[in-house]
Amino acid sequence: MKSVLCFGDSNTHGRDPAGGGRFDHSTRWTGLLQGLLGAEWHVIEEGCGGRTTVWEDPIEGSKNGAAYLVPCLNSHKPLDLVVLLLGTNDLKQRFGLGPEDIARGAGVLVDLCQASRSGHGGKAPEVLLVSPPPLAPLSGTPFERMFEGAEEKSRLLGVHYDMISREKGCRFLDLAGVVKSSPIDGIHWEAGEHVALARKLSQLIQSY
Repeated sequence: MKSVLCFGDSNTHGRDPAGGGRFDHSTRWTGLLQGLLGAEWHVIEEGCGGRTTVWEDPIEGSKNGAAYLVPCLNSHKPLDLVVLLLGTNDLKQRFGLGPEDIARGAGVLVDLCQASRSGHGGKAPEVLLVSPPPLAPLSGTPFERMFEGAEEKSRLLGVHYDMISREKGCRFLDLAGVVKSSPIDGIHWEAGEHVALARKLSQLIQSY
């Protein structure tokens, strides 16, 4: 059996934009991916609401993805593939980051995976870097002020993530055109988008 670690934020954890609860296992994209890949793969879900790429959150705390990634890799080894899907929370106004710096933060996570010995035989696992989809309009949502100025930046993430993936020599997937953020809160994904992501990732993973 092969293993894939899905390392992300609240959209990997499965937050429902309508009400803020958590989708059940059969609705979250990780659970759907497990069903599509079947018994040949073990899908490991590692999603945390508010998680950033490399940044310490002065308000929420304990959200730095880089700080948690290495022990997470060691906990779940041996791994065949790591899917990195972070960057949305880096768009928060409190961080003051541009899309290039957010992509560079994601690149640090790629470096950590590639430098690890969490694959088979003490080697590094494959890495799939995924850029988050653009945000939906935030006006009138609870996240409007927290993510002030983020809509335009979010539309540029794919270009910069692609550049990072080429620089690091890892696989890449741009979620623009695959997943749409919900107009309910502008950030999270409705159930149908989890289906779309699971199908896309299943196709990519089975082609490895």
